[in-house]
Amino acid sequence: MDSEDFQIISAKPMLLGECPLWHPRELVLYWIDILDRTLYRYDPATRMQKSWNLPSEPGCIVWNKLGGLVIAMRSGISKLNTDSGELTELIKAPYDASAFRFNDGRCDAAGRLWTGTLVDTRDKTSGRLYRYEQAQLTEFDYPVMVSNGIAFSPDSRTMYHADTAAHRINAYDFDLASGIPSKGRLFKLFNSDKSTGYGGRPDGAAVDSEGAYWVAMYEGSQLLRLAPDGQLLETIKLPFMCPTMMSFGGSDMKTLFITSASQKQSAETLKQYPLSGFVISMRVSVAGIPEHPFLSY
Repeated sequence: MDSEDFQIISAKPMLLGECPLWHPRELVLYWIDILDRTLYRYDPATRMQKSWNLPSEPGCIVWNKLGGLVIAMRSGISKLNTDSGELTELIKAPYDASAFRFNDGRCDAAGRLWTGTLVDTRDKTSGRLYRYEQAQLTEFDYPVMVSNGIAFSPDSRTMYHADTAAHRINAYDFDLASGIPSKGRLFKLFNSDKSTGYGGRPDGAAVDSEGAYWVAMYEGSQLLRLAPDGQLLETIKLPFMCPTMMSFGGSDMKTLFITSASQKQSAETLKQYPLSGFVISMRVSVAGIPEHPFLSY
């Protein structure tokens, strides 16, 4: 894909851009810069951008059916009134915040927030997956080093969950009524040898209306579209080395918004990939599905 096929959305590059969220009610795009502790909003109709500073690193955002956003941060889970800027803590982090933080997440069709954790030192698989509903966090014993890639199939019968550090994506049978995943299995395992055919490691993800799983390949400069059985359907090359996540949006849900990182990249790499850290958009042929809102406190 040529560079002219991409549109630049953000006014400046992010250190660690993440979690693009197309708000189906407001028709705007939100995203975060984790390291800069900032939330952004972009309105395609006016091309205006707004930002909010946050007290600790955000890992993911979801839209709240009652208004505003819900944000999983290092310090815990909070709700943000995007009109007033008021941030209200809902629950404190269940871990040692000096060593862990919340990372990628999204809501299931019942309005529960699913988010996982990562270990700052990236040296042990002590990250976990959490479900937040009715003011309670439930921990699932799925050990990971860097929790990522949480997504649900259109029929809500499959939940996907990646460990970026392990170059692995798992799939689980998912019961929407109970909110319990089961029968975990390998969905996709990627090459971790950087000397031979390295294509990056799985980061954030989204599922389209045909049930295909899209994954951003961090350090691989590409997005992959995978069939429900894990087979590769499509590869999209990107103008930055470290894509982090994507979100479907626009009036027909065929605009793909992609976040990226510029952190820890050499001057040579940044020269080769001058759009590193920017949020970009592109048109795709298959529509996505709207993100589910958060429904319960």
